[in-house]
Amino acid sequence: MNQIEVCTGVWLLEIPEHNLSILCGCPPDVVKLLMKRGLISKKDCSSWFCETGPNAILLSEFPMQGGKFANLIEFPILQMMYRQGMIIPGHPGNTGVKPVVIGLSPQLKAVAEYLFRGTYGLANREEILDCNIAPEFADEIIRIKLAFAFGNMRKSEDVLDMVAMDSGTTELRPGLFITRTGVNRYRFETGGCSREIDLNLKDGESYPSPLSLEYHSVRREYFSVIHLGEGNGWDTQKPCMSSIVVYQGKIYLIDTGPNILDSLTALGISVNEIEGIFHTHVHDDHFAGLTSLVRTDHKIKYYATSLVISSVMKKLTALMSVPEKRFYRSFEVHTLKHNEWNNINGLEVLPLYSPHPVEDNVLLFRTLWENGYKSYAHLADIASFSLLEEMLLKAENRTDVSEKLFRSFTSNVRQKTDLKKIDVDGGMIHGCAKDFAGDESGKIILAHIARDLTSEEKEIGTDACFGLEEVLIPARTEYVSQQAFAYLQAYFPLASREELSMLINCPIETMNHGSTLQKKDSPASHVYLIITGVAEMVHSGTGTVTMLSAGTLIGESAACSDAIPPFTYRARSNITVLKIPKSMYTVFITRNGFFDEVKKNASTSFFLQTTSLFGEMVSSIILHTIAVCLVHRKIPAGDFFDNNDEASLVLVEKGSFKLYIEDIEVDEIGVGGFFGEECVFFSGGSLILAQATEDSDCWLLKADLLRDIPIVEWKMLMEYERRLIEYGARRTRQSSESEKKMFQEP
Repeated sequence: MNQIEVCTGVWLLEIPEHNLSILCGCPPDVVKLLMKRGLISKKDCSSWFCETGPNAILLSEFPMQGGKFANLIEFPILQMMYRQGMIIPGHPGNTGVKPVVIGLSPQLKAVAEYLFRGTYGLANREEILDCNIAPEFADEIIRIKLAFAFGNMRKSEDVLDMVAMDSGTTELRPGLFITRTGVNRYRFETGGCSREIDLNLKDGESYPSPLSLEYHSVRREYFSVIHLGEGNGWDTQKPCMSSIVVYQGKIYLIDTGPNILDSLTALGISVNEIEGIFHTHVHDDHFAGLTSLVRTDHKIKYYATSLVISSVMKKLTALMSVPEKRFYRSFEVHTLKHNEWNNINGLEVLPLYSPHPVEDNVLLFRTLWENGYKSYAHLADIASFSLLEEMLLKAENRTDVSEKLFRSFTSNVRQKTDLKKIDVDGGMIHGCAKDFAGDESGKIILAHIARDLTSEEKEIGTDACFGLEEVLIPARTEYVSQQAFAYLQAYFPLASREELSMLINCPIETMNHGSTLQKKDSPASHVYLIITGVAEMVHSGTGTVTMLSAGTLIGESAACSDAIPPFTYRARSNITVLKIPKSMYTVFITRNGFFDEVKKNASTSFFLQTTSLFGEMVSSIILHTIAVCLVHRKIPAGDFFDNNDEASLVLVEKGSFKLYIEDIEVDEIGVGGFFGEECVFFSGGSLILAQATEDSDCWLLKADLLRDIPIVEWKMLMEYERRLIEYGARRTRQSSESEKKMFQEP
């Protein structure tokens, strides 16, 4: 057996004697990571396109780790089936052996449903009708789905060899065994040889992106388009096709591809700056970054048609094994009307149904300006006109809907716009550049490809580099100053406009990636307000960093107490900051009567910022709100914390606790750790018992305070799930040991 580390938390285990190559862990863009490592490569298969690669997957027990999905098997399975040829009739790679997926039953069930939704979207006519779709059009959608699926929407279990390993030790092949040795830990054994696989990420670790992106500083224009990605799911150089629409200085995403936070950081955009998301469809190269966008301190607005909302919600909640209503707790959902211009505070968007294996919409944007409208068309995952003609006009069972759909779709996507981005990836489910020959749009971008443009394509359109901003209407207003004022007004709601204007008159500076704002153990001279971008607080003792979002104040504690900052603060991206002299800030909070409150809450906010639960992308405004409401409790060593009547989260400020479910220890936590998360989500008291192992100080946070902070909710949910898994594993181990003892007794 040959064990290869692909990246942090991901392994490739090659077992040639059993014809298995097992991918252990499936984070976003893992196929690109394998390609860049040379673990997927082209091979000679006569006239067939053919690649090497893994033919089996070991699932993580945790659907998310480090803020990213851990079981995104969609593209690895597609690579096995189509690029290795395992499902293609007559292909040399098709030996009759199915791709193997190994995992515990709950994970297998979750990924089976996720993969089905990623392949077909909504499963039947009833699910489509539930989206308020006319019956005749619902029938047409089903016919189109079946045409793409060659007449049969197959369950994941029919095309995959799914191996449940609930019994502890499972024989994968004759003489090849896998044993679960702990939570997310496994041992493979064959022929006297064994290998240990640990899929757990350590605190502070995350799955890496396969892409290296240059840092940019983008302007907040009145109406512009920033090119966020022009590649596809196989492109090792460019992010997947997506864009940013800037409208009146606000940031809107179109689609959420893998490692979206890395792309945003490279552009100097904090996730807390995202006003909204427009979503085209549910394929992973347009979907996989969705959980990253709940790593905010507020609900981001989510815009899509009813069909897309339903398919996205079903896929996301299947993968996460959570109820569908959880989607609405994470985003502020707005339903766009099909085939109508939807007005969103002056930005108008037209979603048009696009025939695809899953529910899909192309999106046209416009806003009123002198002499009419300025417009942008985003045509992701469209089919070629020739394929649509065969599918809609020449099919034996065509209807009047078919002809109307073909005529309206082809006409609408070819209408003149100021800027147009088109999927030209070809094949059965992607577009063709020649369909847009003669298109009179001002500028055409050809995207969703992992290759250079052909000569024919260059005559039709052009490509675009990452971070390029196309300004359709320039800004006459300084939106950055406006945003700084809004942050300060939210933080100091009782301050007069004149007093806040004094602070806003301080210098607004742009700092490059890697620049130092404040050095550890050096006197602070300024208080910094992060307006755009991402900063970081460096914990040199632990080697970890805390990400600081737009809306965060740096240096407030030092301004109140002359304390020397114990951490170094740096620009993680290119950032824009309001640089307030320390003396001015002190005078401001003193003469406005805020000094005592700010001093008291600044130290508490700082403590919250150093914890894993609140230390990432939670702005000073939110931290301040929480700090005001904290209740202090002391727990003597040996005492159990009674949380049944509190409905609170408990955060450890000093000391340590052992956590139990029933009589089984599931965790041990110290300073910055938390328990009672189940009280936030469920009624009926606490499931987890906490015993102080030393004299401890805690903060109690009422559940209502936390329910509208998506990143905190998700972290609590993931920690709760981890503890339940630990409980299940230890109870199973305890039962097995008891059985062994029973049989060993005379």
